[in-house]
Amino acid sequence: MADHPHTPNTDEQTPATGAVHEPAPDTVHDDDGTGARVLNFRPRSADPVERSARPTVVDGEIVDDTDVQHVAVDPPAGTDLALPWRREVSRRPVVEPWLRSREDIAAAARWAAGWAWHSTGFHTVRAPLYAARLTARAPRGAVTAVAGAARWAGDAESRPLREQAIRSGEPDQYLRLTAARAERITVRRRLLAAAVLGGAGALVALWTFAPPWLLAVLLVAGVLVLGWVGSPADKPVTGRSVVTHRPTRLTSEMVVRALGALGLGEMNKALAKGPNGITFPAPITRDGPGWRADVDLPFGVTVTDIVERRDRLASGLRRPLGCVWPEPAHDAHAGRLVLWVGDQDMSQARPRPWPLAAHGEVDLFKPVPFGADQRGRSVSLLLMFSNVLIGAMPRVGKTFALRVLLLACALDPTAQLRIFELKGTGDLSPMEGCAHRYASGADDATLELAMESLRELYAELNTRAKRIRELPRELCPENKVTPQISGRRDLGLFPIVLAVDECQELFSHPDFKDEADRLATGIIKRGPAMGIILILATQRPDAKSLPTGVSANVGTRFCLRVMGQTENDMVLGTSAYKNGIRATTFTAKDKGIGYLVGAADEPQIVRSAYIDAPAAETIAARARALREAAGTLSGHAVGETTEQTGGPSRSVLGDVAAVFAPGEDRLWSDVIAARLVEQWPTTYTGTTPATLAAALRPYGVEPKQVWGTDPQTGDGRNRRGYHRDAITTAWETAERRRRTGTDGDTE
Repeated sequence: MADHPHTPNTDEQTPATGAVHEPAPDTVHDDDGTGARVLNFRPRSADPVERSARPTVVDGEIVDDTDVQHVAVDPPAGTDLALPWRREVSRRPVVEPWLRSREDIAAAARWAAGWAWHSTGFHTVRAPLYAARLTARAPRGAVTAVAGAARWAGDAESRPLREQAIRSGEPDQYLRLTAARAERITVRRRLLAAAVLGGAGALVALWTFAPPWLLAVLLVAGVLVLGWVGSPADKPVTGRSVVTHRPTRLTSEMVVRALGALGLGEMNKALAKGPNGITFPAPITRDGPGWRADVDLPFGVTVTDIVERRDRLASGLRRPLGCVWPEPAHDAHAGRLVLWVGDQDMSQARPRPWPLAAHGEVDLFKPVPFGADQRGRSVSLLLMFSNVLIGAMPRVGKTFALRVLLLACALDPTAQLRIFELKGTGDLSPMEGCAHRYASGADDATLELAMESLRELYAELNTRAKRIRELPRELCPENKVTPQISGRRDLGLFPIVLAVDECQELFSHPDFKDEADRLATGIIKRGPAMGIILILATQRPDAKSLPTGVSANVGTRFCLRVMGQTENDMVLGTSAYKNGIRATTFTAKDKGIGYLVGAADEPQIVRSAYIDAPAAETIAARARALREAAGTLSGHAVGETTEQTGGPSRSVLGDVAAVFAPGEDRLWSDVIAARLVEQWPTTYTGTTPATLAAALRPYGVEPKQVWGTDPQTGDGRNRRGYHRDAITTAWETAERRRRTGTDGDTE
């Protein structure tokens, strides 16, 4: 059937030849089907012949190029270059970053002082050996000195010039040199003779008039000087006190060579066309104890491709794996690589001491020191208004990292600690003396205690919300806990830290997992604004052991070595592995090293501070002393115990009330302490009037002057003690608050 005369020929055939003509790539048709011709947009062609060689086909007809208007798409070169203030530039720092860091300057000063001390001691110990060497070389030095003086007096240095004049046949030049030599020889011989005579006279004078000790000193000095003169250049007197292992300076050639050895197809294509396939937007500079290189990778190559081949990159740079740390530049495009190459393997570098190890107190409303990054810079994180998740495979430093955070919390005397170590080995026992609740074990009883604390804190969310809501606007303008509010114990809004180590035991337990998921998720979402901090640590970060509601809402995450992408993203967040944040690249020797996300704007590679058990006990003892002075010890720290149901079976208030005999309405503090030790020796061993006061102060009970009779003398006197009514009233109030979850008012 013939085509309709107005129907477009879909085969694009011309009547003359029947050939098929595809539309020119630079032809733009209208979208409304009217057949109207529109402007052709195509890039400029540098070859005018090429532009006119191909016919333009519009609506099935060949038209001349002159009938179609071509518009250049690319802007003229240099359009924006005339406006310097419109250029995007990266300004290099006026002062080097390490010169602005007090820690870096202190580290450099410590290194210099240590080097000077070591060198001084090294050479001082070997001073007798050096003296013996110089003495043995003194005769050779004397011969060398005499020969040198003779050559100087004979003008030996001009001999090559005279010989050159003889070989060149220049008699006039030779005669001038000879005359000058004769003149110099005369002067030098006279000077040498005067020096010999003066020296001989000085020796005679010294021998005659100088004391023996001065002669001995001069003799030793002369022998040592002659020994130094006679020492061969290739045999120095002193040895080297240190052996310097200077790392290779990082250059662009090394970086390009290493990147080319990764086996990436697009990388190899770019390098095959020349070295311009890889560019450096900034100079390679020193950055802490290493080198930093900013690299623009070839088109189509991402930083993720480099990170997953970190071992090959280290091989190409001929550096240990722990020295090479490729990272994405999160403020730039996906092909901008930040390569930091350290002088020393991060796992072998000596860790910096924890700043709070020897002294100091913590305010949880301010960042607390946690560790150091690969450049040796201190890394801190803010625990208040956040929650923390620590994940890793076994035996890579998870519990040590958790210990650092808990010790920091313990050093804030206003914070209440609830610690549950579900592995059962007692790794967190140093903080037991500061904890309001503490339990260690993998049994159901310990899990029930942890669940009870979760329930208490979940109920505390509503209690605190009501208190904050009822506070005056001028005291709580942002409706959240502030340092001023938390410092008032009467408001009960002090920080609470709940730490659960090996939390997978709780979240995978058949009886507790659903409730634990619900409670933990609620605390994570609502707790930070109310001063409640949840810290979880697990060695099995998978979907079964770490609920999605928990892992998705934690603000601060620290992931040490893990084995797979799933575990990596469970701890660090969805797509972390895809974005190049991969804790799978850590090796077995990278203990304590992990990715820290949420503490800063960008992910950080951090090595947590190393605090062993004895050091932790020392720090915890200092923390307990701070709490005793502040009167904030409570719960487990002062001997309160709990049954498996979680309810307190005995409290310090109840025990103190129990030691009052019938008819006694007041007792001295030392009498109460002695009766507590006698009745419950396991719980109250070592109790003194001071520790008793610290235990009762959180309940608003203070010691007062009370009248009593001394049982030994029978005399009456005033001493520090307590009234029965004050103890029983405080006990009833505490029990009512525990039962109702409020300050005594039920809603």
